[in-house]
Amino acid sequence: MVFVWLAAFFLLIALIVLVIYQLMCLADLEFDYINPYDSSSRINKAVIPEFVLQGVLCLLFLLSGHWLMFLFCAPNLYYNVRLYQQRQHLVDVTEIFNQLNGEKKRRLLKLINLVVLIFLCLFWMIWSVLEDDE
Repeated sequence: MVFVWLAAFFLLIALIVLVIYQLMCLADLEFDYINPYDSSSRINKAVIPEFVLQGVLCLLFLLSGHWLMFLFCAPNLYYNVRLYQQRQHLVDVTEIFNQLNGEKKRRLLKLINLVVLIFLCLFWMIWSVLEDDE
C-alpha cells in the first residue's frame, strides 16, 4: 500500500511543478518579460502532460480502491476532460492578454486543489507506513 501512496506523491509533485511552471509563464507575460507567442507555446507544451498525469493519478486512486482520494481528484479530471472536449485547453496567442486573469485564477485553483491532495496523500502515506509496522 505504501507504493501506491509513494507513486501518488511523486505524481502530485510533478503536477504541482507543471502548474507552477504555467503560472510562472503567465506572470512573465504579465510583467512583459516574455512575448505572447513564447508564453503560449510554453504553456501549451505543458497542458497535455498535466492532463495525462492527472488522469493517471485518478486511475491509480480508482484501481487501488482509495475512493475518497479519487473523489477529491475527480473534479479536476472532469474539468480537464471538459476543457479538452470543448477545445479550450490550449492558450490562444491572440487572446492571451484578454484571458490572462482567468487563466491565472484557473491555475491557482488547480494548485490549491493539488496542494490539498498532496497533504492528504502525505497523511495517508505516513498512516500506512505506521500501520504496516504494527
